[in-house]
Amino acid sequence: MNYLFLITLAFVGGVFLAMQGALNAHLGVLLKNPLLASVVAFFFSTLFAIVVAAVSVEQLPSWKGLSQIPWYKWFAGGLFSVLGISLYYYTIPKLGISTMISLGLCGQLIFSVIAGHFGWLNLPTEPITIRRVIGVISMIIGIVLIQLK
Repeated sequence: MNYLFLITLAFVGGVFLAMQGALNAHLGVLLKNPLLASVVAFFFSTLFAIVVAAVSVEQLPSWKGLSQIPWYKWFAGGLFSVLGISLYYYTIPKLGISTMISLGLCGQLIFSVIAGHFGWLNLPTEPITIRRVIGVISMIIGIVLIQLK
């Protein structure tokens, strides 16, 4: 796949995440509980993922391969996903979607720069450079500008 296509996919993925955040935050308001909205969202996400996997997976992993996966990798991503998404659903109605998404992206950006620098979570190392620092500072300035009324 060419780089421009991948960039487009990443952009569209971001739009979809903002859309699902807004839709499910409103569902949380209607249900009077953002955690219930998370349960509903993850239930249907699981159903959709099962359908897509059933159609697209060509070969299942072997039992030996499955047994070599560290125990915490089976649930840690799901735990952080539920916590992060539930926080989105809780804060979007209180802060507004542009504020919440910009702050959420800022948290992702700062964590990714630090995690990439140290190679945390088995990520390839990407040293912190002046360009990356300027990018993070630019993001923070952008958030401040979004907040100005």
